[in-house]
Amino acid sequence: MKANPKLIIAFISVWSPSFANAGDGVLDLTQLANYANQAVPSYITKNNTTAGNPITDKGATLGRVLFHDKRLSRDNTISCSSCHDQSRAFGDSPTASTGVNGTTGRHAMRLINAPFANEVRFFWDERATTLENQTTQPVRDHVEMGFSGTSGDPAFADLVAKLTAIPEYRVMFAMTFGNATVNETRIQRSLAQFVRSIQSFDSKYDTGRAAAGNDGANFLNFTAAENAGKQLFLAPPPQGGAGCAGCHRPPEFDIDPASLNNGVTGKIGGGTDLTNTRSPSLRDLIGPVGRSNGGLMHDASFATLAQVINHYNQIPAINANLDNRLRRLNGQVQNLNLTQAQKDALAAFLATLSGNAVYTDAKWSDPFNDLGELTLIVLPADQVSITDQGDGTAIISCQAAAGMNYLLQQSDDLKTWTNVTTVIANAGGVCSYSVGFSGSAAYYRYAFETPAP
Repeated sequence: MKANPKLIIAFISVWSPSFANAGDGVLDLTQLANYANQAVPSYITKNNTTAGNPITDKGATLGRVLFHDKRLSRDNTISCSSCHDQSRAFGDSPTASTGVNGTTGRHAMRLINAPFANEVRFFWDERATTLENQTTQPVRDHVEMGFSGTSGDPAFADLVAKLTAIPEYRVMFAMTFGNATVNETRIQRSLAQFVRSIQSFDSKYDTGRAAAGNDGANFLNFTAAENAGKQLFLAPPPQGGAGCAGCHRPPEFDIDPASLNNGVTGKIGGGTDLTNTRSPSLRDLIGPVGRSNGGLMHDASFATLAQVINHYNQIPAINANLDNRLRRLNGQVQNLNLTQAQKDALAAFLATLSGNAVYTDAKWSDPFNDLGELTLIVLPADQVSITDQGDGTAIISCQAAAGMNYLLQQSDDLKTWTNVTTVIANAGGVCSYSVGFSGSAAYYRYAFETPAP
């Protein structure tokens, strides 16, 4: 006689510092969200993804947890998401973001559509050569997250040791990379995959662009003002336009990598900063309810699109690093002489670039609960099967997390369990093993064991 094997749900529940605006605190590793195969419009062709680090569902899932985890800061108070808020298109509302040792020197850049650009460098001053390189610079910064190894800060190696001691990270690093080793390269790869997965292509502009087939045609879903604003955006000044597309190129609305300073030279707290030549995509400047997703420009000196347009309509002064496209003949700076109606039309068009899902999609949200706890489901409760082979053997199968190790255990009394073997879930996430049975009752279960540090 053979009794039905018993399956347990393997949970790992760990404490972390509490914080607000959290999710339900449960992350199911047996049913990963779709990060790797999201739909991208056919007219989107630019991609700066670093060779050898494509988005994977496993890597981006790990990146999501790292991105929202305040334990990546020295004192467990600051996460990446503290300064890059999903409700603000992964930007920040304060002018300067708060870190563990003060405030940042520049406004937090929105993270929308980071890979859909020709520009491969990151930060306002382009000091990071890749997104991977960018991801741990805030962690290593004395002001921001405090693992600088200077000024009394712990070193980055201390963060690696800290994460290695946390059970859920050993599980997720093993799931993603094949073993539980935590290091900076793996942290960078996972965070970069998550950030690259944050995309926004469900805007009014995208609906119109898909139907029209090109940017120059009138979009049937646009108002007259929005279409007029689109033409102003596209046309260069000699043709009566504002020339915005010269630096912010549709349909991605990314920044031209050759762009220089835009005439905004202020520094947060006072002084001059001429090194800012990078810009995020112009998508999602405005949120779903019509508010700005934080201050605009590197110093957050503009609060509205109207102020931005007024700046470009009449550049205030020449500086040593000013982009040539903002200069005019005889040493003069740009003066477009836009009418108020034209300015309003341009603002109306820019508002069409904002999507919806990016603000609410759970796969980019904070996975921790209100108490800062995270529970990982590594075995589902209802996906065990037993197949009698008719020859004194049975196949014990379970849907699990691909590539991870599980223990097949046997018991005669449901009290004492003996390890039968270690089974590695295949590429489809299936654990499967053949066992023999005799006339006595036997119980089987798949169990999970946290990878050793």
